[in-house]
Amino acid sequence: MELNKMAALEEAQKICGFILNDELTKDEKDQIVRDSIYNFNHHVNPGWLAYRKSVSTNEAFVEWEDSMESFKDLYGNEFIDCLGGFGIYTCGHRNPEILKYVQAQLSRYALHSQELIDPLRGYLAKIMALCTPGDLTYSFFCNGGAEANEMALKLARLATGKNYYISTVGAFHGKSLGAVSMTGKGTYRKPYLPMIQSVQHVEYGNAEAVEVAIKNLISVGETVAGMIVEPIQGEAGIILPPEGYLRRLREICDKYEVVLIFDEIQTGMGRTGTMWACEAEGVTPDILVFGKAFGGGIMPITGIIARPHLWTDDIVNNPWILGSPTFGGNPLACSAAIAAIKYTLENDLPGQIKEKGEYLIGKLRELQKDHPILKEVRGKGFLIGLEYPTSEIGWAVSKGLFKRGVMTGGTLISSKTNRIEPPGILSYETMDKIVQKLDESLTEVEAEFSTTWELVATAKV
Repeated sequence: MELNKMAALEEAQKICGFILNDELTKDEKDQIVRDSIYNFNHHVNPGWLAYRKSVSTNEAFVEWEDSMESFKDLYGNEFIDCLGGFGIYTCGHRNPEILKYVQAQLSRYALHSQELIDPLRGYLAKIMALCTPGDLTYSFFCNGGAEANEMALKLARLATGKNYYISTVGAFHGKSLGAVSMTGKGTYRKPYLPMIQSVQHVEYGNAEAVEVAIKNLISVGETVAGMIVEPIQGEAGIILPPEGYLRRLREICDKYEVVLIFDEIQTGMGRTGTMWACEAEGVTPDILVFGKAFGGGIMPITGIIARPHLWTDDIVNNPWILGSPTFGGNPLACSAAIAAIKYTLENDLPGQIKEKGEYLIGKLRELQKDHPILKEVRGKGFLIGLEYPTSEIGWAVSKGLFKRGVMTGGTLISSKTNRIEPPGILSYETMDKIVQKLDESLTEVEAEFSTTWELVATAKV
């Protein structure tokens, strides 16, 4: 294809016109839908639209605007958000109490020169040291969750001089090469084999398996740099470990001088009813990884915060050895994160989510009594999983909810588990609406899959 600057300019001018126009005509909206389908099929990935049909069947819904609890498509159809961008919107969609600070920073300057001191990065790092447990002190900011986990893994090796990592079956830590090496599902790992070889996966929730793995590696001459774990496994289907699991991991890692990494990208920032999920067991990791809701639902920003002993002379003497993301810790993203922490603490969002989560989980478990198709309701705070007998039934329930104006979806590793991961600012009235619409969807799906789910249920008895 030849370079066509004039066509590119015309296309850019058209789209900029759409962005600036608050009142699109019906024809313009129809054109955006047609353009979106074509562009995704020819310039993004044809498989993307097929995947998105999991909730919309054979229609194309183009997301166009949002506000706190919900979002709207081009034609003004509103959807309650129970997917939450996989955990982005703990503070709500485009929360005005966060947005105003980002807008103010944008009016001043957006990105940093890379050479002078950018003050917001320093302020954010100090705030993180104040609002994380124990002696976590030094922060490193980047852009995506996988990138943040890469930084944690690299830091463990740099600080210890050791090699191996321990991860868990069912884990999800991202899809960059290091992060996907830690991820615990073959579907994501197989296309990239062979990958980082110094990784051993053990059963999630089984702390003794971690100790056995470390002991065995040491006994054959290997060294273990770090253990990476989610306090609650999100993409595996909202899997809660047994009580005391994190405390026992801390003891084991201390015993063998292994760096303990908590991946709190999805569980952090109040999602599970405490600011950080590890607070529930009073455990401080050596490295805490954060992201998703950290940007207040407005800007992408992720990162790590580590204990002082990991910040060795090598890292102090070469500040860029760990990484040098061009946009990591940029002023716009830092303003969003600072405002998000401010909003979260001022409004005790973790406390709200704890109470609301108990209410919603209680309502869902009441609903479960009338719907055997809903096998299990599990979770903590606003990180809730609804498990069904099969993936097909799980997707059917998602479609039923979407048809009724509620967005949810399966997890990436366990598609038969639907996630309920709404904004933390969700009202009790909206929660009652969600339960009502789920009741309707379950009734509909039970009729559609009556033979299938009865056979599954009988086989389990």
